[in-house]
Amino acid sequence: MTVPPHPLVAAARELAAGVLAPRAEEVDRHGMPASSVEAVKRSGLLGVAAPVEAGGSAAPAAVVRETAEILAGACCSTWFVQTQHHTPVATLAKSGLPVRERLLGPLARGELLSGVAYAQLRAHPRVPVRVTRERGGWRFDGTVPWYTGWGLNDVMLLAGVTRDDEALFAFTEAREQPGLRPSPPMRLAALTASRTVSLELDGLWLPDEAVALRTPYESWAVTDRPKNTNASPAVFGVTATAIGLLEADPSAGETADILRARLDEVRRRAYELADHPVPTERIEERLECKTRAYDVMRAATTAAVVAGGGRAMDLSSPAQRLAREGMFLLVQGQTAQVRAAHLGSLGSLGGPGALSR
Repeated sequence: MTVPPHPLVAAARELAAGVLAPRAEEVDRHGMPASSVEAVKRSGLLGVAAPVEAGGSAAPAAVVRETAEILAGACCSTWFVQTQHHTPVATLAKSGLPVRERLLGPLARGELLSGVAYAQLRAHPRVPVRVTRERGGWRFDGTVPWYTGWGLNDVMLLAGVTRDDEALFAFTEAREQPGLRPSPPMRLAALTASRTVSLELDGLWLPDEAVALRTPYESWAVTDRPKNTNASPAVFGVTATAIGLLEADPSAGETADILRARLDEVRRRAYELADHPVPTERIEERLECKTRAYDVMRAATTAAVVAGGGRAMDLSSPAQRLAREGMFLLVQGQTAQVRAAHLGSLGSLGGPGALSR
């Protein structure tokens, strides 16, 4: 008997097939329309991991990953904008501070879309964004090098480091305001539609009531460091879509079968490791699996371009878009540890040839 998919998986497939995939090349070239953002908000997927009592679904990890694969495989730009939202939701779900009552419900129900501005914390001991106590609140100064979803998000979760070496996270509206100035949207080789900007902070003041988390930097870093050692579901989503293009081409069927088997194997292994109860263990295995996932993605997106021939160079072709999205995913969320492992794999004799394993 066929088991029906989880309702959120069904919702993701409906959103992907009805809205995201048909628009993907148009979005890639001309930007994300507000209607796509509204469709994501209505889908229920913004609350996929949020507490039920706040209006979310508290779905299991397997469902969270599958919905991410589906969205990324349909339109990686849309996936990237909405994936920012889940860190603010998770932060609020664990917070005991007043901002939880104000924002968790609207974010979990998809009434508001949030972005994040915290990756600069990983530059520590450099402090790109300094937070200082001022007038019963907090002053932010410095530069956020990457902020995704500008003009699409309603709020943002902004982070910096205090004089006492604490990581402090607070919410503010995602708009230009005194002390916060965005750059023009960046022109990127892929995912320009995600509306990524840098943010200049010059005395942005936020009240205590905006703070969602305040913790010693090292306490935050201990939980953050292992996260990006796991393979991203988006890599598997883009890979699966590229293989789908090959499966639709009679001349590429054998290649598609081989790559599908490799995808299934590395995906299974990656999620076994992601589900390991101690996230700080088996780091070398996680990194090795992550680089293998990159290998399969690179092979699949390259094969889609090869099978498409000259037509694949047209901007209306999904093959070239998937190849560029795959390039983006090679560096998305990259840490020094991940970069070193990936370069080591590529530089070894078994690196790019690891697909034969």
